[in-house]
Amino acid sequence: MSGSELGGDPEDLEPLGRGLVDLRRRAQQELASVRMFSDQFLTKFLWARDLDVELSLKLLLNYQRWRRESPEISRCLSPSSVLGLLNTTYHAVLPQRDHSGSRVLIYRIGQWDPKDWSAFQVFSVSLMTSEIISMETETQTQGVKAIFDLQGWSLGHALQVNPSLARKISSVLSDSFPLKVRGIHLVNEPMFFRPVFAMIRPFLPDKIRKRIHMHGADFQDTLSDFFSPSVLPPEYGGEGPGIEGVCQAWTNQLLQSEKLLQQIATHPTGDITIPPEDCWISETVEAEQLLEG
Repeated sequence: MSGSELGGDPEDLEPLGRGLVDLRRRAQQELASVRMFSDQFLTKFLWARDLDVELSLKLLLNYQRWRRESPEISRCLSPSSVLGLLNTTYHAVLPQRDHSGSRVLIYRIGQWDPKDWSAFQVFSVSLMTSEIISMETETQTQGVKAIFDLQGWSLGHALQVNPSLARKISSVLSDSFPLKVRGIHLVNEPMFFRPVFAMIRPFLPDKIRKRIHMHGADFQDTLSDFFSPSVLPPEYGGEGPGIEGVCQAWTNQLLQSEKLLQQIATHPTGDITIPPEDCWISETVEAEQLLEG
């Protein structure tokens, strides 16, 4: 695999190459039933742990265990099965990255009707997005930031989040998925969201806890401390494309990736290699289309 396919700065390619050799050997020792791991797959885990092979191996093993122990989510990666939820403009990945190169995700909880969609189905949307963006070189190195808009949070939502699901969510956020979580921003959070957050918080490592920011109803003033106006939709105090448009654009991305996601869901390890010519629409083209339209 060439340097451009591996990604990263040229000065990082040598340690990345050494890391791939070492991580593959260690992973095959730990997972004797697996004959081979692709470079593309292992690279995600190495970048997620800054090329530390020991930590990358732990993350890889946790990812495999999480997939085995959570089949109700990990094997249900079908965007078309939750199209009704996606069409409510519940979720978006913004077309522009933030100043540090992180992908920015938005979740609009008020668009989720708990009478129609279970928390597991909602969580699967996040997992589908995570699987897709974890294949992007810049996302592997620069990570993600998420904005959760909790306007409309109700008792019906709270009742959907039990301790078992809280553990699964916190596990993905902290030690079971190859993405760096650079920041979690809560806006419009009501007082009665706090018991749910208190349920999730103990499962999170200190590093993640320190990256959680609560902005309240006056979020537009404080979000600007973390995101430039060009990145955020107008609904969140920015100058970027409107939230409905970016939600629809990302829904289209997910639908275009249906076959890929189902391959990941059914693969024993999730190790699916994507040739460059078969990748979905590029970030640059997607951003240009949204900014023009």
